[in-house]
Amino acid sequence: MSVSLILLPLAIAAAAAHAGLTKGRTGDATVCQVQTRMRDAGLLAAALRDTRAAVTPDDDGLVADWAGVRARFVRDEQHVWTAHFTGDVDEPRAVDIVRALDVAYGRQVQQAVLARLTERAPAAGLRLESRAVTPDRAVRLVFAVERSS
Repeated sequence: MSVSLILLPLAIAAAAAHAGLTKGRTGDATVCQVQTRMRDAGLLAAALRDTRAAVTPDDDGLVADWAGVRARFVRDEQHVWTAHFTGDVDEPRAVDIVRALDVAYGRQVQQAVLARLTERAPAAGLRLESRAVTPDRAVRLVFAVERSS
């Protein structure tokens, strides 16, 4: 079976949701749109690895392989990702994979932002005093303002 999911950035997805979810068939493939925050190819590759996919870059995007399922991620001219799933996959499973991938992508974004904050803090006159992770995986950073001489 073949399933293609158009991974719409959240801003575009809001407009698409208002217009209604696009879903249809192209030949033997099911095509539908899924809301996502995925934009960065490096973070997407890391998120795919977090979902236990074997990731291979190709000329146009990324190929991810799980047990019995392959997905090829490519971007269009507007930089919107499309995931083309093949193998032992149907539409609900493809959507579940993308939802898990979106959660993993969110964690990758969080890690990247935290790294930038802690890296740039000293230049802004801040010192990291504490870092705590809440049960829902939110991260709380407490910075102290360094005294200037």
